[in-house]
Amino acid sequence: MSYSHCTDVYPMKAIRVEELQKDEAEDAQSNQEKTFIPPPLEDPELNINHPYYDVARHGIIQLAGDDNSGRKVITFNCCRMPPSHQLNHTRLLEYLKYTLDQYVENDYTVVYFHYGLKSLNKPSLKWLQTAYKEFDRKYKKNLKALYVVHPTNFIKILWNIFKPLISHKFGKKVTYLNYLSDLKEHLKYDQLNIPQEVIRHDENLRGKQKGKLPPVVKIPPPRPPLPTQQFGVSLQYIKDKNKGELIPPVLKQTVSYLKRKGLRVEGLFRRSASIQTIKDVQKLYNQGKSVNFDDYDDIHIPAVILKTFLRELPEPLLTFECYDHILGITNVESSLRVTRCKQIVQGLPEHNYVVLKYLICFLHMISQESIYNRMTGSNLACVFGLNLIWPSKGTASLSALVPLNLFTELLIDFYSNIFNSRTVPGEILP
Repeated sequence: MSYSHCTDVYPMKAIRVEELQKDEAEDAQSNQEKTFIPPPLEDPELNINHPYYDVARHGIIQLAGDDNSGRKVITFNCCRMPPSHQLNHTRLLEYLKYTLDQYVENDYTVVYFHYGLKSLNKPSLKWLQTAYKEFDRKYKKNLKALYVVHPTNFIKILWNIFKPLISHKFGKKVTYLNYLSDLKEHLKYDQLNIPQEVIRHDENLRGKQKGKLPPVVKIPPPRPPLPTQQFGVSLQYIKDKNKGELIPPVLKQTVSYLKRKGLRVEGLFRRSASIQTIKDVQKLYNQGKSVNFDDYDDIHIPAVILKTFLRELPEPLLTFECYDHILGITNVESSLRVTRCKQIVQGLPEHNYVVLKYLICFLHMISQESIYNRMTGSNLACVFGLNLIWPSKGTASLSALVPLNLFTELLIDFYSNIFNSRTVPGEILP
């Protein structure tokens, strides 16, 4: 696909378009060395009835866990884009919006892996201009960071061409990263599911930089947890170190605080907080020190701490064993779904059941105040679904979001029904 026609659209950018054409020629040369036709990505959770199956099956856009502030991360993988004649770019744009629509009400992050964008699969400049205009304030407002990994001259030239259209505020959200290791400062790297092609490209870049292949990095053995540890340890560990208390202290304290001061806060759990502040609060908890959230004057800090605690459990609260059962909720008749949820929940280990009941009771309280806080059961499910359940390997795919969020929404909306028939000695509610 050539960009020569764009000189009419951008008469003042003719030199830059020539540079793009030069970039394209370099791509064409590299394509002669290796045919660029990525196979569709195998995703067992992707149903052929998906409204964008033709695009989704390539794995170009993926959900990739959370960043260090607890914001959902969406990745865009150029190396997964097939040649342009095999992909409808208009459909790709629609699918991207369809995906982001599930997150734009919350803070979110996008990681763009540029490697693999070649002349064979590049969309036109006109398409890129249309795409930018399509992403109105609804999408840009809560996008907190856009990481561009392995940028090339093409990206830099493109940025200059579109600069008149891009606001200064949006421009400040864009960060260029030359190497994958740079991502570790901002994101949970292990959750990203980076394509092998991108990893190999990164290794080649580092090898060229040093004149040799990068050395194998020795990872030091993990430190044993502190007796007062709250984050990153199991529910059983916390219980054993807290005189048999079933509800972990950090969960009890954040829920208690938010119940008193946050039930009517609009957008509760949708906003992020300072990464450093979250780390500081986690450190206090892990050292067994007291935390007074009034000192921080930000209701979103205890909200993020609560989500972070759930997300850092070694095993999700709903357990790995429940994952496949939960994915099947969409195959159950709607009239029987609450009963199915109840069966899954009743099968949880006793400790997990008690903690889940405590948490869902609180989320149900929040949903009852949705006229003020705008957090319905559905909205809360979008926030908490992936904090309650995830697969034992990798991260949940985009196609898994519908059943995971539906299951969580049912737990919240039908709390009394689902949790009314099992009691555990010593359990408490918010």
